[in-house]
Amino acid sequence: QVQLVESGGGLVQAGSSLRLSCVASGRIFNIRTMGWYRQAPGKRRDLVATITNGGSTNYADSVKGRFTISRDNAKNTVYLQMNSLKPEDTAVYYCNLVDRFTYEYWGQGTQVTVSS
Repeated sequence: QVQLVESGGGLVQAGSSLRLSCVASGRIFNIRTMGWYRQAPGKRRDLVATITNGGSTNYADSVKGRFTISRDNAKNTVYLQMNSLKPEDTAVYYCNLVDRFTYEYWGQGTQVTVSS
């Protein structure tokens, strides 16, 4: 019932910036949290950042100080501003939404590749 569509991934050089966007649509029963996770080939899917409806944020240690998560509640959209990108940031980035009933939804992922 809920669809998440990510955009903004691409191929960039180390030190560059990207901004990812995720738009949620469909039957959304009030958003508790939205966030970003990433998965490199052969590795687990790890949390990158989350943001609650009230604006509280949580970041993985590896991205603190470089990435910023934000949201536009009116548009059901979450963003991930990624600065000072490193090759180890290379992964598929997935958008995540948890609604008020704790139902969880995932996007299809967008590829971020950072060259050295």
